[in-house]
Amino acid sequence: MAVLEAVARAWSVPSRVRGLVVDGTFWYPRFPRLRRLVPNQVVLAWPEFRIEGLSKADHTAAPWLPVSELFDGAGELGGRIGGDFTNAGPETLFEALSRTSVDWDGARACPASDGSCDLSAYLLTDLGRFDSRDELFAQHGQTLCGVARLLAEPVLGRRAAGL
Repeated sequence: MAVLEAVARAWSVPSRVRGLVVDGTFWYPRFPRLRRLVPNQVVLAWPEFRIEGLSKADHTAAPWLPVSELFDGAGELGGRIGGDFTNAGPETLFEALSRTSVDWDGARACPASDGSCDLSAYLLTDLGRFDSRDELFAQHGQTLCGVARLLAEPVLGRRAAGL
């Protein structure tokens, strides 16, 4: 999603992120053998893109379009089969975005025919909107477990320092 944000900005499409604190259990199906390494809470940067001309009737956050709505309707146009994201199969949340909406607020129903998915049960805290993911993580930090932080810090720390 960070690459998508960078591409959007390169094309002069402003972006921001919504900071979400997601229950660590959400990630258990992705890492069944590494559950002990998954933190209790994970800070997630959920991108939004400023698209002029969006209708408030169709998009409550207009002119900002969340990444989860970016591909709305793409499944029908591309002939792909939709369906909800269940987090139980091999598909990841990030792969599912290309074919279905993801709802962190519990504002949309989640029937199979709709293609949206209510993940609000996993949302612990909404941290608000930030101009960039770097700003979000500078204020609220990364939520990697100790071992992962120890391994990742040399790389992530150098990136943040501009090295």
